[in-house]
Amino acid sequence: MVQPRLRLRNIAKRFENTIALRGVDLDVAEGEVVGLIGENGAGKSTLAKIIAGIHQPDTGQIIVEGTPRVIPTVRFAQSLGIAVVHQELNLVPHLSVESNILLGREPFRVPVLKFADNRALRREALRMLDTVGLDVHPGTPVNELSIAQQQRVEIAKALSLDARLLIMDEPTSSLAEAEAAALLDIIARLRSQGISVIYISHKLDEVRRISDRIVVFRDGEKVVEKAADEATEEQLVTAMVGRELATMFPDRDAQPGEIALTVEGLLAPGLVEPVSFSVRAGEVLGIAGLVGAGRTELLRGIFGAARRQAGSVVVEGHGDARSYPLAAIQAGIGFVPEDRKTEGLILQMSVRDNVALSVLRQLAGLIFRRQNRETRVADRFITRLNIQTSSREQRVGSLSGGNQQKTLLAKWLAIEPRVLLLDEPTRGIDVGAKHEVYRLIAEIAATGVAVVMVSSEMEEIIGLCDRTLVMNEGRLAGELARDDLSEESIMQLAAQHGESSD
Repeated sequence: MVQPRLRLRNIAKRFENTIALRGVDLDVAEGEVVGLIGENGAGKSTLAKIIAGIHQPDTGQIIVEGTPRVIPTVRFAQSLGIAVVHQELNLVPHLSVESNILLGREPFRVPVLKFADNRALRREALRMLDTVGLDVHPGTPVNELSIAQQQRVEIAKALSLDARLLIMDEPTSSLAEAEAAALLDIIARLRSQGISVIYISHKLDEVRRISDRIVVFRDGEKVVEKAADEATEEQLVTAMVGRELATMFPDRDAQPGEIALTVEGLLAPGLVEPVSFSVRAGEVLGIAGLVGAGRTELLRGIFGAARRQAGSVVVEGHGDARSYPLAAIQAGIGFVPEDRKTEGLILQMSVRDNVALSVLRQLAGLIFRRQNRETRVADRFITRLNIQTSSREQRVGSLSGGNQQKTLLAKWLAIEPRVLLLDEPTRGIDVGAKHEVYRLIAEIAATGVAVVMVSSEMEEIIGLCDRTLVMNEGRLAGELARDDLSEESIMQLAAQHGESSD
């Protein structure tokens, strides 16, 4: 019988009072892709970090290629042929591609004198780039590459360690659909070369497409293990959340009111033509398009996070919201950015303090902060949005991704907005949390707030939006009514220019 490349037996891990893993067994064979799925906090990332030497298990056994191992460090894991491609890319932006691939392991012509062997560095970098199908000059600084290209550099870096087991954590979370498909092709190629892959993702369609076997975690336990071709998406969702989700998207009986937001001739960095549109109270307007089409830039221009070069933004007919965030907030506009960790929340601060950030001016006394007022506001939204936290004083950075996102929504709902801008509101959160966010968006719109939502997931646009604008290369390519929304109609507008130029 062939030994699995990796065998885990009875792995358990506790962090203070939280049980992260309970008696987990897992095998990964040579050249096998195993999909790991589960809600945030289910234990899958903890297990991956134990395999990679970041955490140590409290109990259990790790067997690598037939030999029991203790993996005390990341470097030791790498010596065993185990490497990780993290969701947040671990590259040095201003260094070249080749320097990033072999960082800390550069070849030297005279090792004692540390004379670099640049030819050997270039040869090895080119070999690794060929493995991942990336055609860029090895001397190119990494910060000049697209996110999809940087992802391939990260994989090349891992493979340069002679990795035989690759752990990939949410590798497509920032990629467009075509880029994600190309990455899955690379994984299939690595599998054919005998490289094993543990693939962690919230995108169930990708997991089912690329995996040989799918393992579902819930509350620190392995609850389901199935061949990928035998697992339906409904079965996986039920296993993840412990209950059936009758429908992902809530029923909405949209009754839009008066015009709440008017954007006229808006031009901002990233937009090549002025954009004009309006949104009614209680309406959910989708903004679709490919990565780089100008969707985020449009929202940032409306909110004033990017300086407007031309045009006006008017809320409920009351004057122009000038081009800076404070003016937008005072006009009744809230903005949930795509990157909640660097632009939306202060991770070291408590849930209470984050929720109160946008309304500190209103809550403050003449000289001092009124913490009792902040507490009342925070408690109200913790209850309303069902934020799962041990207390209002818990540090936001220690919450799951879904609860961080709900805290960010609470921060902007606290200003009682008339318009709410949402940029990729479900990025990096699990399927159960997505269901809750969809429900919240529907509830927010039902209170009369105009919602403008950017999403790369077409099912979200189709499932939630009353109307959709499609961006294409910095221009507004067209508008689709709800009855006309489909993946085909969106893609036809989103890729129109590219098709006409072929």
